[in-house]
Amino acid sequence: MNEIIATGRRKEARATVRVTPGTGKIIINKKDFKDYFKFESFVFDVMKPLEITNLVGKLDIKVTAKGGGASGQKDAVIHGIARALVKMEPNLRKVLKDAGFLKRDPRMVERKKYGRPKARKRFQFSKR
Repeated sequence: MNEIIATGRRKEARATVRVTPGTGKIIINKKDFKDYFKFESFVFDVMKPLEITNLVGKLDIKVTAKGGGASGQKDAVIHGIARALVKMEPNLRKVLKDAGFLKRDPRMVERKKYGRPKARKRFQFSKR
């Protein structure tokens, strides 16, 4: 099996994921993923697609994450890993789809409107 490449996205974040058979190393931007993500919950979330497909410790994953913040990058990495697993093994699609890992989260930051301090926040109303 050759290297499989997939892209995951979330908000302004992009993650290019490269999956090869190996020992279970996950590297994000040349750092171990446990060092890259500061929160334990992020590390746990990144492992979910592998746990649900029983592939923990069987694949080496190299990720290049760009843009957005930590949370967006985490979700982009999860999306990319799931897409790569489906490319590698098409019969894993149902399991990953049912878990919600293949859907690209469409929510984006709402733009700021003129005459307001933020997108929806308004200045205090004064009747008199």
